[in-house]
Amino acid sequence: MHLLPPVTLYPSISISSMFKFFTTLFILWSFDSSSLLSSALPNSPTLGSRSILRAIKRGADRPSLVVDLNSTNFDAVLKETPAAYAIIEFFAHWCPACRNYKPQYEKVARLFNGANAIHPGIILMTRLDCAHKANTKLCRAFSVHYFPMLLWGPPAKLIAGRYNGKKVKSEIKLVEDWESSKLLLNWINTQLKSSYELEDEKFEHDELLQSNVSDSGQVARAIYDVEESTTIAFDIILEQKMIKSDTRAIFIKFLQLMVAHHPSRRCRKGSANILVNFDDLYPSNISSINKDEMDNIIGLDALSTFQICGKQVPRGYWMFCRGSKKDTRGFSCGLWVLLHSLSVRVDDEESQIAFKATCDFIHKFFICEECSQHFYKMCSSVSPPLNTTREFVLWLWTVHNKVNERLMKTESLLGTGDPKFPKIPFPPTQLCPSCYSKNQTNENNSSINWDHNEVFKFLLDYYGNMLVSSYKDKDTDIISHVSITSQVDSDDLVSGTAIVVPVGAAMAIAVASCLFGALAYVWRSQQKNRKYFHKPEFLKNV
Repeated sequence: MHLLPPVTLYPSISISSMFKFFTTLFILWSFDSSSLLSSALPNSPTLGSRSILRAIKRGADRPSLVVDLNSTNFDAVLKETPAAYAIIEFFAHWCPACRNYKPQYEKVARLFNGANAIHPGIILMTRLDCAHKANTKLCRAFSVHYFPMLLWGPPAKLIAGRYNGKKVKSEIKLVEDWESSKLLLNWINTQLKSSYELEDEKFEHDELLQSNVSDSGQVARAIYDVEESTTIAFDIILEQKMIKSDTRAIFIKFLQLMVAHHPSRRCRKGSANILVNFDDLYPSNISSINKDEMDNIIGLDALSTFQICGKQVPRGYWMFCRGSKKDTRGFSCGLWVLLHSLSVRVDDEESQIAFKATCDFIHKFFICEECSQHFYKMCSSVSPPLNTTREFVLWLWTVHNKVNERLMKTESLLGTGDPKFPKIPFPPTQLCPSCYSKNQTNENNSSINWDHNEVFKFLLDYYGNMLVSSYKDKDTDIISHVSITSQVDSDDLVSGTAIVVPVGAAMAIAVASCLFGALAYVWRSQQKNRKYFHKPEFLKNV
């Protein structure tokens, strides 16, 4: 038996070296732990994988669009979905009737699941295998007594609630007509008062694709589009290699803005992770590195492994920003919502900095050259600095309406606009009647008399609280919930072939994790203070 020599910590060892050592140790342990878990649940997808809402391949079988739930990912998948409703099929893999029903269920899932869904973001079609021991208590909590059994409800209610099998007034319902894909879809149509058909193609029978001019609450769906557009913008910047010596500082400043004020928690966290590591990935002396050396820098490629809004994004579809025909709205709509949501969250003393960061970012990183030049021209026409949040918010709103007015003429001439979402002055009277002066209610009049105080109040609420209301609603439903999955015994998560971690090793891992956390905190603080001390206001709220 070989004993390891005692470890002596010398003062000359830097915090950075210790941090990298514990980082490596922690990553190795995390990898080993995930291996143990995967051996216990061989058929479950990786938690938070980008493939959750995409096709899941199983050997030689045809790709499945149904999302597999289990006791480990149940809460996370249902909490993160943008869908308003979810259906869970409780089944057993050994059940012949379940196997025969699978193609029928898949036909309906084609309409609602995946990046190429016909009607995305409305229903999440899932299944849960009750034959796996790890899922037994979860199935028992929902009173599953036969297979297959289908339950319907809002995702947050499915997390926070249970089903006792009784026909009482509840948002969780037993799907009674499910025996074929046609019967199941008819049952869904009854619940949603819709007219979906199995043969639907994109943009057909889209009763829920409403024009956003009458219901201000619809903007709550846009939080998912803000995450989508943020991720797409980040991917474009990397794919086009747009971060160079003259754009590096501009990227950092906009990243700082997102760290402090992005409406999505996931995107704030992802942006902060990139910001803290940016010096190592894109050195400040990048201008002195020649092209051949640039291609050999490992850090440049490593940036593409960062997920700015988490592993679940991009989802591959749009919610609030979905157009009524192909190639309309989408990314540009999501980007506008992002900019507005940032503008209403900055403080007065940050307004000029945020204005400059926004203008420079669009000028250098928005790949549509005509659009970016037009936007930057309007930025350049601002002579006095914007000293308040109100000035910044109203300036961006004015610019957006000018852009819409310009595009409206072009789209009308060429027929390239979206007929269901025509370019009109925003906000329309249906959303904010008080935004129009009493003697001016005609939106088609180019010289609208706006009540700027009312417009400012509307924008603060619309792109502020209302935008993130879906997050708040889910948190309210879930916050008092003690997860059903947390009641699963530890033995249930370990298969017969899994390795059990000894108590001594577990204690060592716990101590190492604590040290890792402490060192990480100190190191991150040093990095932020060192690199961004001149803009500390952007590092709050991370």
